[in-house]
Amino acid sequence: MSGNEQQVLKVAMPKGRIYKQASDLFRKAGLPIPTEYDDTRKLIIELPDAKMEFIMAKPVDVPTYVEYGVTDIGIVGKDVLMEENKDVYELLDLGIAKCRMSVIALPDWKPTIHPRVATKYPNVASAYFRELGQQVEVIKLNGSIELAPMIGLADRIVDMVETGQTLRENGLVEQTEIFGITSRLIANRVSYRMKNERIQSLCDLLQQTLASRG
Repeated sequence: MSGNEQQVLKVAMPKGRIYKQASDLFRKAGLPIPTEYDDTRKLIIELPDAKMEFIMAKPVDVPTYVEYGVTDIGIVGKDVLMEENKDVYELLDLGIAKCRMSVIALPDWKPTIHPRVATKYPNVASAYFRELGQQVEVIKLNGSIELAPMIGLADRIVDMVETGQTLRENGLVEQTEIFGITSRLIANRVSYRMKNERIQSLCDLLQQTLASRG
């Protein structure tokens, strides 16, 4: 084994459901990731057997950690990647945490003179409506986006949809799917050069595992 392969990989891992799916994928690829960390509150997890160190992060912060090189690689949803637009390499579609970005409204929605759209993803929403040639006021919210059309703050929202259950429970409907979302493996540009063997080896393992799963 070369010295390059001996290097510890620092990985920005999103907390929550993506972590559980990602760690399960890593295990299926033959990496020794103990299940004891699936519900941990630890922020830094050292994994000497896998020659890795996980930095547990809020999903929205993962690309920042990778861009600034405090981690070599990270796992992040395509939604965050498009919204944050960080200077990182996108290496692999992991096919996990599947959902979609959609335009959502009340069932009786009608176009208005001064349309307002609420979202956690102002860059994504602005770009989408700009491409359609529509002028909208985009309002950034950080939580309970579904409230916006219900209380008259905005006439539509742009948000992630997984099962659609929350929308149905609040009387909202999907108007248009903007794009599908899965989690991606990303890399810091310098790390990709300096630790290329390690990172490429991990990519190959994950690709083989994904191919075997169909």
